[in-house]
Amino acid sequence: MGAEDDFDELYRACRDRLVVQITAISGDASEAKDFVQEAFIRAWNRWDTVAGYDDPEGWIRRVAYHLAVGRWRRSRKFVLRATVGQRPIQLPGDQAGVIEALQRIPPSERRAIVLHHVCGLSVEETAAELSAPIGTVKSWLSRGRVRLATELEESQEMTHGPH
Repeated sequence: MGAEDDFDELYRACRDRLVVQITAISGDASEAKDFVQEAFIRAWNRWDTVAGYDDPEGWIRRVAYHLAVGRWRRSRKFVLRATVGQRPIQLPGDQAGVIEALQRIPPSERRAIVLHHVCGLSVEETAAELSAPIGTVKSWLSRGRVRLATELEESQEMTHGPH
């Protein structure tokens, strides 16, 4: 298999999964698609190097995440006019509620939860990706799960009333 075939296979295998992961972290499905697409472009431009990594998908995820963070930092400098219409992307089923709830927990906990539970990384792999000690990641996961459960419960009560 050639370099193009390897890249195409990786793209087909993980593009949608990465969009969901970055959406869960950033809260915006439309921008997540753009970030993942840009990350794949950067991966293709460095494919000779990226293809040799143990985890090319992880490299692309980190690039997409850093693009999202860069956008957040730059966006604080701009104010959109209220007349600009923005139609949110509809996510299937309960995904929208979970992504909204994730946005209400601290970013470190959110990233740890997404990497561990959505991306399927082990605690050790999550710690490596976040450049954080394993104990810290375990703490983020523990606190984040409690906060996420509370947010989801409160959201459900607001929608459907108390049980």
